[in-house]
Amino acid sequence: MVIRTTSAPHPARRGIPALARRIPPRLRGDSGMSTAEYAIGTVAAAAFAALLYTVLTGDSVSGALTELVERALRGSLP
Repeated sequence: MVIRTTSAPHPARRGIPALARRIPPRLRGDSGMSTAEYAIGTVAAAAFAALLYTVLTGDSVSGALTELVERALRGSLP
């Protein structure tokens, strides 16, 4: 058990205004994403999905996949 003999504030509480100290720690934490971060993440995911769709529906990929399936059905895969 540690007994504090000074009246100095706890080091973790220095610089925190009195009003902010009244807010429970679980509510004032900076964990999780904010709305702006969700928006950026959503836009990035949509852009990646659009890029992936464009690549997979292109002629070269479509032709390669068709050829692969045809070779598999003929039984001539390596």
